[in-house]
Amino acid sequence: MSHPDTPAVRTPREVLASYHQAMLDKSPDDLADLYAMDAVHEFPFASPGFPPRYEGREAVRAGYRAAWGTSPVQVQEVRKIAAYETADPEVIR
Repeated sequence: MSHPDTPAVRTPREVLASYHQAMLDKSPDDLADLYAMDAVHEFPFASPGFPPRYEGREAVRAGYRAAWGTSPVQVQEVRKIAAYETADPEVIR
């Protein structure tokens, strides 16, 4: 039996689905909560005026809150082109 304060362990595919849902909902909190405290989120094709990376969960939260808060853009759907399981059960590409 798990303790009520212990978060449920999710598979990589479940985390990916939660990421997609956070994007659809424009929820910076739901998105940031998927990251480790010391995570790095990089944008290899960053737009002018936007940072190329966020360092740390709270930077992800603040960055997406600012970006989504000022943008009228609403994601309508997320299409999964491909997801590949790796030999590491904690990694999906």
